[in-house]
Amino acid sequence: DVGALRDAVAIDAGYLSRILARFEAKGLLRRDASDEDARRRVVRLTPRGRSVSGTLDRRSADEVGALLSTLPDAEQGRLLAAMGTIRTALREDPSRRAVILRDPGPGELGWIVERHGAVYEREYGWDVRFEALVARIVADFAEHRDPRYDRAWIAEVDGVPVGSVLCVRRDDDVAQLRLLLVEPSARGLGVGTSLVEAVLRFARDAGYSRLTLWTQDALRDARRIYTRAGFALADTEPHADFGPKMVGQTWTLSLDGGPANQGG
Repeated sequence: DVGALRDAVAIDAGYLSRILARFEAKGLLRRDASDEDARRRVVRLTPRGRSVSGTLDRRSADEVGALLSTLPDAEQGRLLAAMGTIRTALREDPSRRAVILRDPGPGELGWIVERHGAVYEREYGWDVRFEALVARIVADFAEHRDPRYDRAWIAEVDGVPVGSVLCVRRDDDVAQLRLLLVEPSARGLGVGTSLVEAVLRFARDAGYSRLTLWTQDALRDARRIYTRAGFALADTEPHADFGPKMVGQTWTLSLDGGPANQGG
C-alpha cells in the first residue's frame, strides 16, 4: 500500500511518487489499484525488480560480512550484544524476541564464570570470592558431569548468550539448580523462567524426587521465579562470604508431588 509505504519511510508523498515513477519506468515495479479500495494504490515488485532487490541485499550482506570479518570473535559478540540492547530499547514489543536454550559451546563455561563475576560485582558489589566460587562450581561440573544426571544450558537471544543455569546431582534423589544468570540486556524476556523450567523438566526426566537451590535475599527477581515454579523457602543463614552482608537462602521443590523435604 503506497500510503503505508510512505508512513514507513517517512518521506513526502510527492517525493515518493516521483521515486516510484522512476522505478516503474525502469521495469522494477508496477502500481495497481488496491483490491480492497480502488481509490488506494499498491506497488508490487516485478520479476526484474525482485532480481535487482536480491542483488542489492547480497551486496549489502557481503559488505557487512567483510566489515565484521576483521573483528575477533569476542569483539563480534560484543557488537551483537550491543545491537541487541539497542533493539530491545527501540522495539515496541521486546517480549517477541525468541529465547533459545542450548548446550554450552566451546569457551562458554568460561563465559558463565566471567559474566557472573562481572554482573554481580557491578549490581551487588560482590567481590572476587564469588567469582572464585562460580569457577569451582563450573570446574566440578566440567570434570564430573554425567549426562544422565547433570546438564548446563545457555540462553541465547539474537545469536548472543544472555543467560545460564546448571542442574547438578547431589545424590540419587536430589538435584541442585545452580548458577542461574540473566544478562541485564535480556531481562523481561522470560529468560530466567525458561531456564528454570528447563531444569525442572530435566530433573523430573532424570528421576530426581527433589530439587534444591541456594540463593541470596538480595536477588528478588530470581526469588520470584523460584516462587512461581513452586519452590519453598527451607532455610536461611546470614553471611558475608562475598563482601556485603547478606542472607543466604535454601529453597526446595518436591518433584514427585509430595511435600518437599525441608532439610535443605
